[in-house]
Amino acid sequence: MATPGPAMNAPVPDTGFFGHPRGLFVCFATELWERFSFYGMKFLLLLYLTKYHLFSDAGGLEVLGGYAALVYAMPVIGGLLADRYLGMRKAVIFGGILLTLGHLGMALEGEQARNEGGQIIRDDSALQVFYFSLALIVIGVGFLKPNISTIVGRLYSQDDRRRDAGFTIFYMGINIGAFAATLLCGYLGETYGWRYGFGAAGIGMVIGLVTFIHGQKHLHGHAEPHNAALLKQRSAIGLSKELTIYLCGLMAVVVAWQMLQFHGAVGSTLNVLSVAVLIGLAWFITAKCNPVERSRMLVLITLTLSTVVFWALFEQASASMTLYADRVMDRHIFGFELTASQFGALNAMFIFLFAPFFAWLWTTLDRRGLEPSTPVKFALGIAQAGLGFGALVVGAATPDASGLVAGYWMVLAYLLHTTGELCLSPVGLSAVTKLAVPSVVGVMMGSWFLATAYSEFVAVQLAKLAAVETVNGAVADVGVALASYTELFGNLLYVGLAFSALLLLVSPLLKKMMHGIH
Repeated sequence: MATPGPAMNAPVPDTGFFGHPRGLFVCFATELWERFSFYGMKFLLLLYLTKYHLFSDAGGLEVLGGYAALVYAMPVIGGLLADRYLGMRKAVIFGGILLTLGHLGMALEGEQARNEGGQIIRDDSALQVFYFSLALIVIGVGFLKPNISTIVGRLYSQDDRRRDAGFTIFYMGINIGAFAATLLCGYLGETYGWRYGFGAAGIGMVIGLVTFIHGQKHLHGHAEPHNAALLKQRSAIGLSKELTIYLCGLMAVVVAWQMLQFHGAVGSTLNVLSVAVLIGLAWFITAKCNPVERSRMLVLITLTLSTVVFWALFEQASASMTLYADRVMDRHIFGFELTASQFGALNAMFIFLFAPFFAWLWTTLDRRGLEPSTPVKFALGIAQAGLGFGALVVGAATPDASGLVAGYWMVLAYLLHTTGELCLSPVGLSAVTKLAVPSVVGVMMGSWFLATAYSEFVAVQLAKLAAVETVNGAVADVGVALASYTELFGNLLYVGLAFSALLLLVSPLLKKMMHGIH
C-alpha cells in the first residue's frame, strides 16, 4: 500500500457502512474480537487466582491491579511509536500477534494449588507461564489499543458531524465482543475449567487479527506510516528501525513479565511515565501551540485527569464487584443462575442496548441546540458511577435468610455504571481526536489510557479495603464479608457524587476554552 501524501487527513468520501466509512466496519469488527479476547479473560482473572491458585484477596488484587495498570499505560508508548514511525496499521498487526500468543498461553493452567498443613503449595512453573502470558497481552494492547481508536478518528474530517455517532458505533462493537466473551468464557471457565475459558478468548483474538489484515484496503491509507523510508533506515544496533521497534517490543514483554511479579515496580513505572508525559505535554503546549490550540489541549488534559475518578469506580467490576457476586449475592436473576464472572456481561449488554439511543440522543439534542457540553457529559458519567454503588448499598440492607443480596441490585448497579460510561467514554475518545493537535493525537490517545492505568491501580487499592479472609477460596463468614463490601460501596457513592459536582461547577469555563469544538 502506498504511503499517503499531504492529503492524508482528508478522508476519502465513503458511506458504505450505514452512512459511515467502510473502514469503520473494519475497526468495529477488529475491536469486537480483540475485546472478546480481552474481556473473555478479564472477569475470570481474579476468580482464577483466588479459587484455583489460592491467592489471598490482597494478593490476587495486586496481580489484577498491576496487570490492568500496565495494560492501560503501555498505549502511551504504542501511540508514540505509531505516530512517529510504524503507522497505525503495522502497530495494530504487531500488537495483535502478541495478544494472540498471550491469550492462548493463558489456557495452560497447571496443577491446582492446595493447602498442606497451613502452607499453600502452588505450581510455580504454571504461574510463570501465566505471568509471561499476561506480559504478552500487556505489550500487545500497548501497540493495538490506542491505534485502532486513532484510525477511527482519521476516517472523518475535523468538522464531520458523524464523528461522535461513529465513535459510539465503534464503542458498541467493542461491547458486543465483551458481552459474548464474558458469557461464554465466564461459563466455560467456571463450569468446565479455567483453560477452556482462557482458550476461547485466545481463539477470539485470532479472528480479530485476521479480520484487520483482510480489511486493510478500506482504511484508504490513513493508517500508514508518515514516512515509510524512515523505517528502512539502520538503527544503532544495525537493524532497520522497524525491526528494532519489534525487537524492543519483545524485550518489553520480558520486562513486563518480571514487573507483574513485583508489584511495587508497577507503581514506579506509572510515576515515571506520567511525569515524562506531563513534562512533554507542558513543553509542547508552551512551545508548539498557538493560543487556541493551547486552550483546547488544557481542556483535554483536564478531562483526561477527571477520568481517573470515573474508571477507579467503574473498574470495581472486575475486582470488588466480582468477588461480591461470587461470595455474598444470590446469582439467580430472570430465571437463570449466572456465574460470578458472567455478571460482567451486563455492562456490555446495556451498552449494546443503549448505545444507539445515546447516539440518537446527542444528534437530536445537537439539532435543537440542547446537547450538553463534553465536560457536562463527563460530570453526568461520574455521578452515575457513584449512584451504581448506591444501588448495592440499598440492596445490602435487605439480604435474604441466608444473608445473600438479591442479584437484581447488581443489575441496577451495572445499568447505572453503563449509562455513565456512555456519557463519558465514547465522547471522551471523540474529544481526544477533536481537541488534540493533529500531530500528537496518538500520544494524547495514549495519555487517555495512561490516566485509565492510574485508575486501575487506584481501583484495586480501593478494593483491597474490603478484602476478607478466605479458606480454600471461599469466605468463612458471609455477614462479615457483606458488611465490608457495603462500607466500601457507600464511600464510593459519595466520592462519585462529590467529583461530579466539582466538574459541573467548572464546566462553563471548560466549554469556553474549547473554542467552538462540540
